[in-house]
Amino acid sequence: MHIEELNHSDIELFDKVKELLLARHDPVKHVVAAGVRTVSGEIYLGLHLGSRRVNVCAESSAIANAEMAEDHQIATMVALCLSDDGRAIVTNPCGVCRELMGTYCLESKVVIDYNGAVRKVPAPDLMPQRWLFPHENNWIVEDPIAAKKAN
Repeated sequence: MHIEELNHSDIELFDKVKELLLARHDPVKHVVAAGVRTVSGEIYLGLHLGSRRVNVCAESSAIANAEMAEDHQIATMVALCLSDDGRAIVTNPCGVCRELMGTYCLESKVVIDYNGAVRKVPAPDLMPQRWLFPHENNWIVEDPIAAKKAN
C-alpha cells in the first residue's frame, strides 16, 4: 500500500467536510459527511442520509454532486464521523463506497485512518480485486474444476 502524508489542499478538504459534519450531524439522519476535491480544484460535499431502514453514504452523495456539476476527475476524497468524545475524525469508506470508487475514483487518493494516523492512499489500494463483469477484464477466468483436474 502506498501511503502519503496530507498536504495543504487535503487539510482544506478535511476542514470543509468537518464544517458540514458539525453543522448537520444527527445521530440517525446525518452520521457521516464526506467531500471530494476534483482535479479542477473544486470541492463537492456529501452528507449521509439515514432512516430506520435505508442509509445512503456521504461519499456517494459527494461523488454525485461532482458528477452533477460535470466535474468528473476526482483527485481526493475524505469522510468524517464523530468520535465518542465529539471530535470530527476520519472514517474509512465502507465496501459499497469502495466499489463506487472503482467506477468513479480510480485515479483518486483517499484520506484514511491508518491505524490512528491520518494518511492518504490510492483508491485502488483499498480494493485491489474490485468487482467487474467478465467482459470488463483483460483475462479469462479459469474453471477451478478443470484447473484441479489438470494438476
